[in-house]
Amino acid sequence: MKIRVLVIDDSALMRGLLTEMINSAPDVEVVGAAPDAVIAREMIKALNPDVLTLDVHMPKMDGLEFLDRLMRLRPMPVVMVSSFTGAGSETTLKALELGAVDFIGKPRADGAKRIEEYAEELIEKIRAAKGARLRHHVAPAPVTTLPTKAPMTPAPLATARLGAGGKIIFLGASTGGTEAIKEFLMAIPADCPPILVVQHMPESFTASFARRLDGLCAPRVMEAQGNEKVEPGTVYIAPGHSHLQIRRTAAGYVTELLATPPVNRHRPSVDVLFDSAAALVGRQAVGVILTGMGKDGAQGLLRMRQAGARTFGQNEASCVVYGMPREAFLIGAVEEQWALEEIGKRVLQAAIR
Repeated sequence: MKIRVLVIDDSALMRGLLTEMINSAPDVEVVGAAPDAVIAREMIKALNPDVLTLDVHMPKMDGLEFLDRLMRLRPMPVVMVSSFTGAGSETTLKALELGAVDFIGKPRADGAKRIEEYAEELIEKIRAAKGARLRHHVAPAPVTTLPTKAPMTPAPLATARLGAGGKIIFLGASTGGTEAIKEFLMAIPADCPPILVVQHMPESFTASFARRLDGLCAPRVMEAQGNEKVEPGTVYIAPGHSHLQIRRTAAGYVTELLATPPVNRHRPSVDVLFDSAAALVGRQAVGVILTGMGKDGAQGLLRMRQAGARTFGQNEASCVVYGMPREAFLIGAVEEQWALEEIGKRVLQAAIR
């Protein structure tokens, strides 16, 4: 049976383009297209679609307001279609908090991605959304700014564990990962080991993502720019335009960005980060793979475990999409599986021993 999709967008041109792309797949079909949320609400009742694609900015009712009501009254898989702007990325992150499964940028006329590649990515996200586990609806957390995060004086235990030879946490995620990473970091104290993160998202989104986490979490969170000293109490988010890896220097570890071709169709790639951890950090590394579609990170996590690192995966029941963690588990890369609400504490325990 085909996956039934309702397209919601105020632009007739965009509705037509998305419909044509989606209908090009043999297992997916557009059953309706709505220009606004009011009409969409009636079409959902009449057509009972499996997945929605939803524009962020629409007349009559904003996409976020519509999503908020939908996830409270009739939860269903939603893929947001967002513009590649600063405001668009902030709104999209709020949509993911409200329960949207995933997002994709709007097709661009600048040739940044061929139309065939865009269509393939869109269809892949719709397929994943159909099988995704929907999270319970929660109101979006306000973006607050914590007091300026001054250099920390770690507690005596942390000082003993996180010195020059201290451990480093390496984390990868994809679909569902923005909220999973947030929950993971909310369980992590300010004096945590250094954490390097790859989340699959476009380059215009990662800076907003890092700022949002920095306002919500105790550790300092930043988008990596390359050549930052890897220090305790800091989380480094891979920018959407480059691979992130770790590099050893005479003064200690630093971040390094690579503009090399995508790996597993992704840049940044979790495998690139994990491979650098296996090669350079070895037993002093802790690897974590969270919810996500595909298999990026599985082989890299296996190499980390073979190099002596502790490795953790999110369990199936708490994943939005049990893809990347499943692939890692099946090949023996995952030492322990935990639910999302537990994995942060377990990883921290492993990192300070």
